[in-house]
Amino acid sequence: MLVGVAYAAESGEGASISVVPVLADIWPSIIAFLVLFFLLKKFAFGPIGNVLDKRAETIRESLEKAEETKVEAERLLEEYKVQMAEARGEAAKVIDQGRKVAESMKSEIVAKAHEEADGIVAKAREAIDAEKKAAMAELQGSVADLSVAVAGKLLGEKLSADEHAKLIERYVAEVGSLNDN
Repeated sequence: MLVGVAYAAESGEGASISVVPVLADIWPSIIAFLVLFFLLKKFAFGPIGNVLDKRAETIRESLEKAEETKVEAERLLEEYKVQMAEARGEAAKVIDQGRKVAESMKSEIVAKAHEEADGIVAKAREAIDAEKKAAMAELQGSVADLSVAVAGKLLGEKLSADEHAKLIERYVAEVGSLNDN
């Protein structure tokens, strides 16, 4: 058909060309198309359809797996958030316990220091009292000896050892009663 149109265009008969195809030229094309269509349907469309169905099934399965993975990821994220909240809570508890332990240790250390300071002060007072008593005893002995010597000079005579001892005892008793006041 196209060959005829091309030939007519070359020969210069352009006015008598028909656009409508000749039926005799179309029948071989229609028969060839139908034969090719049935051959493709029998041998090609089935396998191509199967391939397309398999591909569609693979895509559907991939989408399902992706959705499952997304749901699992969201579940894991929620679990992670819960675990993080629990960990933060536990960390706060540990910190609070540490503070409480530190406060109790501080209180114990301060109490021990006060006890030791009180003990040191008590020992110092005892030592001071002992030193004071020793100094008083020494002072009393010195004063007694000095008093006997002064009394002997005043009396103009020397005292005997017994008289000297009696005089010392009496003086110590008088001085001791004065210290008690």
